[in-house]
Amino acid sequence: MNKLSVLLLFLGMALVTYVPRMLPFVLIDKMRFSPRAERFLRLIPYTAMAALIFPGVLSVDAARPWIGLLGGAAAAVLGLRKRSAIVCVLAAIAVVFLLQLI
Repeated sequence: MNKLSVLLLFLGMALVTYVPRMLPFVLIDKMRFSPRAERFLRLIPYTAMAALIFPGVLSVDAARPWIGLLGGAAAAVLGLRKRSAIVCVLAAIAVVFLLQLI
C-alpha cells in the first residue's frame, strides 16, 4: 500500500466512526420523545455505571466477597438517590478501600 491509500483508508475509517457519534448531537434538539422514552434515556448513565461496576463487585477480594458487595451497595444506594455517576463510583471506591484496610 502506498501512502495515499493508507491516508484514504484512515480518513474513511475516521468518517464512518465520527458520523454515527455526531448525528445524535445534531439531531437531538429537533427530536421530541414521549415521556416514557425520555425516562428511558435518563436512566442510561445509571445502567452504564452498573455494567461497569458489577464485574468489579464480584472480583474485589476472593477471600472477602462482602467487601465488593458493600461497595456495590453504596453505589446502588447513591444511584437510587439520583446522585451523579462519578459520585457513585467514588463512593464505591472509598467503601472498598476503607474495608480493605480492616
